[in-house]
Amino acid sequence: MRRYIRALLLCAVFAVFSGLFVYSRLFDSDGSVGVKRLDMSGAKTGPQNAHRSNRYIMRQRGQMDTAGPNHQSNPEHAMHLAVVACGERLEETLTMIKSAVLFSLKHLYLHIFAEDQLHASFMEALESWPGFIHSRFNYTVYSISFPSENAAEWKKLFKPCASQRLFLPVRSKSFIFIHKTLRSLFPVTSVFSLLSWQLILKDVDSIVYVDSDILFLQPVDRLWGFLSRFNSSQLAAMAPEHEEPRIAWYSRFARHPYYGRTGINSGVMLMNMTRMRNMFFKNDMTSVGLRWEELLMPLLQKYKLNITWGDQDLLNIIFHYNPESLLEFPCQWNYRPDHCIYGSNCASAEEDGIYILHGNRGVYHDYKQPAFRAVYDSIKKYTFGTDPVTSLLDPLEEELLKTTQTYCGKSYTLFTKTLAHSLSNASRNAPHER
Repeated sequence: MRRYIRALLLCAVFAVFSGLFVYSRLFDSDGSVGVKRLDMSGAKTGPQNAHRSNRYIMRQRGQMDTAGPNHQSNPEHAMHLAVVACGERLEETLTMIKSAVLFSLKHLYLHIFAEDQLHASFMEALESWPGFIHSRFNYTVYSISFPSENAAEWKKLFKPCASQRLFLPVRSKSFIFIHKTLRSLFPVTSVFSLLSWQLILKDVDSIVYVDSDILFLQPVDRLWGFLSRFNSSQLAAMAPEHEEPRIAWYSRFARHPYYGRTGINSGVMLMNMTRMRNMFFKNDMTSVGLRWEELLMPLLQKYKLNITWGDQDLLNIIFHYNPESLLEFPCQWNYRPDHCIYGSNCASAEEDGIYILHGNRGVYHDYKQPAFRAVYDSIKKYTFGTDPVTSLLDPLEEELLKTTQTYCGKSYTLFTKTLAHSLSNASRNAPHER
């Protein structure tokens, strides 16, 4: 009798899975469900169901005749770049995107997670850029989405919406529930884990996540190249929080485990999401490894009274227990005011210049660190199609010379050392892209 009941349960489970699989296929093939699209002609179609929590806007461009010889417009070979924008971050995020697009060599695919009221503004701004710039990138604008039962807690963690990055590799909760139920009923049916999952970025293998206050001074391609340096166990790359433990925040003040000697800063994070979804992470809560999506909420509940920097602290805890999974790249790929306000303490930037500028502490929008603000204002004001050397680099160098009374300004040559080369390349390509 028990065999018949078990067989009946198995048939019922297969029926449920079949229904969910068919629905997921229909969802993938019919983009009209909860989707707003912008087609090649620029016409917009409103969402079929305005109450879906995961609606998004998609703008897709194919190959364009105006693409320059160095730009690959096949999305399959694109570099994927993700950013989260909430509150007053629209202009800052657009300036970050501008810097990424300006210097990129290969095609970029942008994944922009933003509050719904910002969607139209992002589309309007990006669509206003000239055609030869459009040929360099595709983009998708997504609504902010957290697990429904803890959405408020995740959204207010540290900065508004910043913890969205933690959920880029996460599987849909409904599928996780079915998967765990099946494992409890039928322990040998591990094959169910091979079934299709609904993911936020289900077709994306690897991605660069950056904070909105990032500015690229080098092509994104060079950062993307770190993926080829991953060994078989590495699945993410970040820069250290600091170079000097005696003045580093984590080594002085942290009340939780952190990575390495000084912790890591998550403002620039390179992820192999395929590996992240498949790995079981060691932790201090269970004797067995947990998948990424199984780890996040227990970590938050255990450490939420001890963390200061929100999702970055959770990443530090995760990689403290899984250090073999992280590749550490030099501080010049995530150069912050902390690297110069106490005197210059980023050796790689001293040697080769700054590759990525990170304007945390709000330094793009006040006058506490005018060197950082000068770079931000120069890129923000730059007009696509004009000579980037005479329209961006020359005015920037003049502004930086006015900042030499500050610690960061004393190192002003680091801000333009690699930027000059990048802009020179952009200048040579510009006449052919018009």
